[in-house]
Amino acid sequence: MKKFWPWLRLVLAAGILLALGLRLGTGAFVDGLRAIDAFSVAAALAIGLVTTVLSAGRWVLVARRLGLPLTLRTAVGDYYRAQLVNAVLPAGVLGDVHRAINHGRESGDVGRGVRAVFFERFAGQMVLIGIGLAVLLTHPAPGLGLAPDGTTAALVLAGLVVAVVVGWRVKPVRKALADTLADGIRLLSLKIWPAVVALSAAAVAGYVALFLVAARAAGSDATTTQLAPVVVLALLIMAIPVNIGGFGPREAFLAVAFGAAGLGAQHGFTTGIVYGVLALIAAMPGAVVLFLSRRAKTEKGGVVAERLGQTREQELALAR
Repeated sequence: MKKFWPWLRLVLAAGILLALGLRLGTGAFVDGLRAIDAFSVAAALAIGLVTTVLSAGRWVLVARRLGLPLTLRTAVGDYYRAQLVNAVLPAGVLGDVHRAINHGRESGDVGRGVRAVFFERFAGQMVLIGIGLAVLLTHPAPGLGLAPDGTTAALVLAGLVVAVVVGWRVKPVRKALADTLADGIRLLSLKIWPAVVALSAAAVAGYVALFLVAARAAGSDATTTQLAPVVVLALLIMAIPVNIGGFGPREAFLAVAFGAAGLGAQHGFTTGIVYGVLALIAAMPGAVVLFLSRRAKTEKGGVVAERLGQTREQELALAR
């Protein structure tokens, strides 16, 4: 099953998009692409810069608290690269995996490097969920009947407890869980978590702003109050690992949510398409980072090869 899961995710995401296309018409795809103008592109790049710096700052705080060296400049570049990889590859997390392992190797502790990225992303998701619950309590999603459900939360928590108990019986898993717990306790400090929460909340505000730009570009005239609960839920839906470059469940949810709220299912679908394209545009600086890092590695390899050649020539000269 593990072997076929990546392909199954692609098939499911493609099926969702195909079903939406058949139901709402292919015009929604075309409308989404036509809706993107110079203003929305500029807004996407500006918002992307702000959210990337905020998220990178969160990573720096977590990494340093765990004893790993990381500068904001390096973190921003690596975060941009990770976002681009996440956006163009199906799994949606490979960019984060790469930056975690790469930073761990450079710092001399791969395990802790992975845990730093895990806690950084986990903090962001927890803040998003908290904001989502607050928004739904004050402004329930119209027509969807969605509100915080204590039973669902209890079931999720029980599932996590069972997973930890089962995993604790396996020695490698037990060690990983113990290390993760120890690092998690180190992060429970007033010196760091308030700043992490503040950075995460500001980043969520940036994602919501990009969604609002996408909705306006798609032609929706809904108020911010109407869109807020739908947008927050859409951000949570995007965490589902069944997508093609982020496209799939997000568009399905937005079509249903906009339709239930009386905002037009096609507008919701088009908003999802526009958001996906704008998110990709916002991550495009990552291509520059990839190019520069690749060039730096090539130049470094050339220098090493040259030095090896010079050393070899010196050895031959001494042998003569």
